[in-house]
Amino acid sequence: MSKASNTKIKALRCPTCRNIVLASNEDFPFCSDRCRRIDLGKWASGDYKVSTPVQDPDLLEELVRSHKHNSQNEE
Repeated sequence: MSKASNTKIKALRCPTCRNIVLASNEDFPFCSDRCRRIDLGKWASGDYKVSTPVQDPDLLEELVRSHKHNSQNEE
């Protein structure tokens, strides 16, 4: 058996329309540019949100400093 025939082709389902998409598709992981744009529009409109809390201590510290700075400027 040759190495090429033993290699698995990576495939996923398009996150927008759920069609099967091969990794060789230029729009992977989407099946088309249309589905890619629909997904982008959902992010831009706020339909999708990242719900995991921030765990990076440096980023948390930066957010606290930014919040304090903004609060002082409002006074």
